[in-house]
Amino acid sequence: MSNKGPTFEDAVKRLDEIVKLLEKGDAPLDSSLTLFEEGTALVKMCSKMLDDAELKVVRLMKGSDGQPVELPFEESAQ
Repeated sequence: MSNKGPTFEDAVKRLDEIVKLLEKGDAPLDSSLTLFEEGTALVKMCSKMLDDAELKVVRLMKGSDGQPVELPFEESAQ
């Protein structure tokens, strides 16, 4: 994995920090907007990471004919 940004875990940790800061409600408006913008960028990045991970899992799953088969995670866990 390349070092293009924070890991998924680091991004989630930072999102948690941002939420706590915004929930306190004592940050100035400009700071709150900056935090909100950072948070939305992190959510977008995390969503893309999750989508990419799901695609990798789907590619790794193969049917009886050797071809990739997309199955719901509930069925594949049995």
